[in-house]
Amino acid sequence: MKKLDGKTCIVTGGAGNLGRATARLFLDHGARVLLVDRDAAALADATEGLSADRVATACADVADADATRDYVSLAVARFGRIDVLFSNAGNFGMVAPIADYPDDVFDDVMAVHVRGAYLAAKHTVPHMNDGGAIVITSSVAGVRGDAGVHAYITAKHAQVGLMRCLAKELAPRRIRVNTVHPGPVDNSFQLAVEQGLGHAMGIDGTAFFNAMIPLGRHGTAEEIARSVLYLACDDSSFTTGTTLMIDGGMSV
Repeated sequence: MKKLDGKTCIVTGGAGNLGRATARLFLDHGARVLLVDRDAAALADATEGLSADRVATACADVADADATRDYVSLAVARFGRIDVLFSNAGNFGMVAPIADYPDDVFDDVMAVHVRGAYLAAKHTVPHMNDGGAIVITSSVAGVRGDAGVHAYITAKHAQVGLMRCLAKELAPRRIRVNTVHPGPVDNSFQLAVEQGLGHAMGIDGTAFFNAMIPLGRHGTAEEIARSVLYLACDDSSFTTGTTLMIDGGMSV
């Protein structure tokens, strides 16, 4: 059974590993998808081989209000009112002691994760069908702390606060709002995180993370995408305001 048949979905961070996997799963379930990313070449690669009549792209900086308004307008013009927003754009920043942490790096990470999710909701909600869904990609980092990861962990916690506000505000329209919290995923984004942390701590970053995961391995983008699909479709019709952990038990 197609769980998003005829639904219009926006996926930010659409050219990344998780964005691609989720967009493809949404398409498999009958959705029409707008992929948003600031990397035009990566967007073109992400949509290669996909159905042109059900896929559109927008090259945009999610932290820019005008660009956000434009990609939402494009989705509505192309496919009609929106049913699902998957706010997934992200960056990592760096690992450094608080006294040495660069202000511009902190601001950039907060802009993409927090301002980006805020703007996506602000401009999408007026064009969203009642009964729709918003899913925000937070992280296991959104429920824990690690020394030196000041920008990323702060941003991921902030997204939870935004989600909870939206869940209360939009409940009368039956729009459900939730966050997903992936643990380490086997992709280039996570590898960069592990290399940065490993360098700062003088350890093997990948082994460090695996040792903290009860299931003993990294997840896959496809595993995360299946949880996003659950929150995006009617299977989760009584689920809102939830922080869904997809971390192999890392947060236990």
